[in-house]
Amino acid sequence: MPHLFGVEWAPLNIPLTRRLQTLGALHFFFITLFTPVLVLTLPLYLLYTVFWPLIAVYAVWMIYDWSSPRKGAYRSEWFQRQRIHSWYANYFPVQMHTTSEMPEEHNYLIGYHPHGIISMAAFINFATNGTGILDTLPRIRFHLCTLVGQFWTPWRREWGLLHGMIDCSRESIKHVLEHEEKGRAVVLVVGGAEEALDAHPGCHILTLKKRKGFVKIALQTGAQLVPCYSFGENDIFNQADNPKGSSIRQFQTVMKKILGFSPPAFYGRGVFNYTFGLLPFRKPINTVLGAPIPVEKTLNPTQEQIDTLHETYMNKLRDLFEEHKTKFDVSPTTQLVIN
Repeated sequence: MPHLFGVEWAPLNIPLTRRLQTLGALHFFFITLFTPVLVLTLPLYLLYTVFWPLIAVYAVWMIYDWSSPRKGAYRSEWFQRQRIHSWYANYFPVQMHTTSEMPEEHNYLIGYHPHGIISMAAFINFATNGTGILDTLPRIRFHLCTLVGQFWTPWRREWGLLHGMIDCSRESIKHVLEHEEKGRAVVLVVGGAEEALDAHPGCHILTLKKRKGFVKIALQTGAQLVPCYSFGENDIFNQADNPKGSSIRQFQTVMKKILGFSPPAFYGRGVFNYTFGLLPFRKPINTVLGAPIPVEKTLNPTQEQIDTLHETYMNKLRDLFEEHKTKFDVSPTTQLVIN
């Protein structure tokens, strides 16, 4: 691979397969990072053109459809099965490993760990068929949770809803899990913005000890809890060193309180180079879906019941990590840190 000016450049004779995989990564980059800027500025321009009626029509639609992120979305398998998702999954590659059956007579609340920088594998595994989840567990309808603000941007909100994505509010999660039709699964990235700040290559640090709201919802709805861990999620970007107490970490914490998400200082690779850019590095991600934890429905759970189930969940997650870590190039001495 040629080097010039300290940059490792991609060779010209790259196979078509890998070019298509890069296209898949660019597609996700365009949707998640570029599209919000575009769709928030383009309407302002169109208002002063002959296309202004389109803005008015979409505004009416958006008002009418405003509650969909809290009402289970409108998941389309046609969108989830688009070939570009498979290209993106193979870019890393991402692979899903199930360890147990998930009978359709139950609903499930899946805790996804770790958050990583952008929770790439969570989207690939559960919002698309990139790793074959629709074929592996065909009778389960998955709904990936994301920030409420993700549904404030025109067009991209519909893109998310067609992939079954819902907002991460309590109302939204309970709406899915309390549905009379069983076989539904909500996927929640439990660690959230705080955990993203600990997403450094080789690190396995979770924000979980005080995150008990999802356990309470599981008890109230009777949904079975399922631990899920993605080995490699933290390895696909490099993040600036930001130990707790440092100036950059303090700034990120303040911004998280203001914006609702943390602004990690990260970088990956580019389209034509392997040294810097905003595309993720090509490193494997192996997602292990654990066995469901039975939960007895309790409409008004006590704090003791919540704490007991939360402790059970953390122990099952640790067991899942310990059982599978050496299969995916994690040192036998590495421990899962739960903060």
